[in-house]
Amino acid sequence: MYLEVLFNLPLDRSFTYLCETPPPVPLGYRVEVLFSKRRLTGFVIASSPQAPEGDFKVAPVLRVVDETPLFTSRQVEMAFWLAQTYFCGPGEALSAMLPAGRRETAAPALGDFEMPRTGTFDLSPEQLQGVEGILGTGKETGGGLYYLEGITGSGKTEVFLTAAERMLKAGRGVIYLVPEIALSHQIQAEVEARFGAQGAILHSRLTVSQRYAEWMRLLRGETRLVLGARSAVFAPVRDLGLIIVDEEHEGSYKSDSTPRYHARQVAFYRSRTEGARVVLGSATPSLEAYHLCRSGAMEHSALTRRLSGGTLPAIEVVNMQGCPHPFSQTLIDAIKDCRLRGGQAILFLNRRGFSHFFHCKTCGYQMVCRNCSVSLTYHKERQAMVCHYCGYTCPPVKVCPSCSSLDVGYAGFGTEQVEEQLFRIFPGIRAARLDSDQIRGKGKLEAILGAFRRGETEILLGTQMVAKGLNFPGVRLVGIILADTGLHLPDFRAAERVFSLLTQVAGRAGRFAPGGRVIIQTYSPDHPAVACAARGEQELFYRQELENRRLLGFPPYCRIFRINFRGKDEAKVRRGIEDFAGELRRRGEGKFEVLGPSECPLSQIAGNYRRHLLLRARRLGSIRPVLRDWLREFGKIPGVYIEVDPDPTNLL
Repeated sequence: MYLEVLFNLPLDRSFTYLCETPPPVPLGYRVEVLFSKRRLTGFVIASSPQAPEGDFKVAPVLRVVDETPLFTSRQVEMAFWLAQTYFCGPGEALSAMLPAGRRETAAPALGDFEMPRTGTFDLSPEQLQGVEGILGTGKETGGGLYYLEGITGSGKTEVFLTAAERMLKAGRGVIYLVPEIALSHQIQAEVEARFGAQGAILHSRLTVSQRYAEWMRLLRGETRLVLGARSAVFAPVRDLGLIIVDEEHEGSYKSDSTPRYHARQVAFYRSRTEGARVVLGSATPSLEAYHLCRSGAMEHSALTRRLSGGTLPAIEVVNMQGCPHPFSQTLIDAIKDCRLRGGQAILFLNRRGFSHFFHCKTCGYQMVCRNCSVSLTYHKERQAMVCHYCGYTCPPVKVCPSCSSLDVGYAGFGTEQVEEQLFRIFPGIRAARLDSDQIRGKGKLEAILGAFRRGETEILLGTQMVAKGLNFPGVRLVGIILADTGLHLPDFRAAERVFSLLTQVAGRAGRFAPGGRVIIQTYSPDHPAVACAARGEQELFYRQELENRRLLGFPPYCRIFRINFRGKDEAKVRRGIEDFAGELRRRGEGKFEVLGPSECPLSQIAGNYRRHLLLRARRLGSIRPVLRDWLREFGKIPGVYIEVDPDPTNLL
């Protein structure tokens, strides 16, 4: 049997191998072969008893890896679509979709987090309208797009679960996507309480064997519902009827490695090809989704009331100009009041570590990573200066490496320093820190969140982790230590991200009882992202931001490609991208606009110099064929890597 095989390599073609091992190996198996004198595992996408035409010797298959097929023709079709859309090899796309294991080990139960099983409850009229809209009730055909917009605490999850339940009863499958499964224990518990063994789970915290086992359960049709993060959008759910993309505004739905897909776009593709209904949901829609809804291109409904007895919190902005410490007197007084009333508080700072950077007060020297163009962050617990991009570490210094001055210091503050000052201001307070430094050990995340839910912890201090998926009845106060983090980055989405994050974090307070309070500390109290978030003026912010995007020619009024060149030789990277951009500008004249090239805002990461350019047009279809042809002709530059990112969400 002659097999057509794809490899996890940047190649746009398949290769033929001869398999003499009975029984015949059809589509869906993995095989081990020799490729350019290397043993590689490939994916069988077709087989034939006929030898291929041409005068060449067909190499043999060394080993068939799988006992049963791992994927179907539908996954192969999706891989070729991904390759065309996101400029990668079809084998790379297929590899990104599939689990890597070969042995099945049972995954842990969905509800491994301590939470009472609440079951279902009567839906409000708004929620019922949302369920009917999601399911497309009254429509003759499946498919289509829908948006469920709802303030924090308005019961979006219950709407999604009810819609999923009805879809399963109709005999169709469901994919439920969340931004980060590790931070969505409550949704996991609710899914288990509602669906039990009907549900599968796919996420990176499972072992390879566990992910493989869940994939095979879905492939065999043993379960028709899957809960997972970004890559779960590829799950082989039979007769797929519904894809839920919860918190669709989150950047984690976009892959930052090959293939650079967005789960939302893959969901749209599966809607077109499989007749599945797609529902997006958030309290803070992405600007692109908001534009589609308001222009009538996407159906939508809104949830406007909190249903658990809570009300939207009172929000106060504190100007931090002249305040040398992370805690304003307003926030200190608010924490005291919260403790007196027996409530809990969440403190948010999107910056881990102790201090943001080292500087010399004599000569102005700043300590930066030797591999990246970013400042090192001081981590007091580890007694190390750390680069958060490449992981480089070095011991802290007390003398300026440039001028030998002793007049040096650490500026800015991270979660470590805030935690230290919190204990200094409130001796004996029961507080816990939740950031990626704190949850490296197995079970630490669950332990920290479990203690907070049980009321054993009064204060939960953390980074973005405390802004997502947390729904604790005791939280009366949210303190945003510094709202400016990320606000002034050279990225057209910076204001949108800050507005969304502030709104989401503020929504943790007062979800189950009136009287919630939010304190936003900032050096930019008049910035629209801060001011509108504080006043709850979402419509005003979106209108202003859309007008800015329209004037500047950025999404959603256009589509963009980002082309990155990176390498160790700065001159070679610069010459390469200039040559590439010059010819591309000539070929694309009248079809699309070429912006750049220029240095990336982060001009060096992990020892690689980085330059980029943007391609801008009304439709990506105007760019793709020209770019694809020129990439083939341009070829490769030794030591220089080219990254193509359609619809980038990050321009740093």
